[in-house]
Amino acid sequence: MRERLPVWFQARCGVEPRTVAAVGMVLVVAVGFAGQQYWSARPRAVTAPAVVSPGAVPAAAAAPGPTAGSGGGAARIVVDIGGKVRDPGVRRLPAGSRVEDALAAAGGVRPGTDTTGLNRARVLVDGEQVLVGAPAQPPPVGGGPGQGPLSLGSATVEQLDGLPGVGPVLAQHIVDFRTARGGFRSVEDLRQVNGIGERRFADLRALVRP
Repeated sequence: MRERLPVWFQARCGVEPRTVAAVGMVLVVAVGFAGQQYWSARPRAVTAPAVVSPGAVPAAAAAPGPTAGSGGGAARIVVDIGGKVRDPGVRRLPAGSRVEDALAAAGGVRPGTDTTGLNRARVLVDGEQVLVGAPAQPPPVGGGPGQGPLSLGSATVEQLDGLPGVGPVLAQHIVDFRTARGGFRSVEDLRQVNGIGERRFADLRALVRP
């Protein structure tokens, strides 16, 4: 290989066999490195991600869940509707029904009936009696013969209004509290009603029961 090099190169560089071998190794390494870079930089096929259409929703996510009130086990209350209605009697109504719903279940009010003092928007409670066109009965507040404490679980606004120190606004607060909590577990629950302080609770404690 030395004999093939130009004479001027041999004379100038004084090329020896070891030098030629070193130069050859450098050239081999350079060629290999260039080939590796070329191989790494070559174009490669890229696979695009699959496109999911808006309508392709999993069945579990697309199936609507049960809506409120769609179940067959909704709570119900029993009320006694009497007085001047077309079809008086005991009715089973959904929990949260109002006096207007009870009147509709009883066929409506008879023509000519005075309903001025009847609050049609009041929420009913289980075991309540709705009398239409009948004079209001005095609330059994206790203290007289045959009278006992007034039931907080079934008393109407009118009956609660007859308790000492309880007006129509506070009576409605008691009914609203009863509806929201599902009744009174004890007389002590009256302390949690808005508008009833310790003094008023002391006056009512002996006159009511859960």
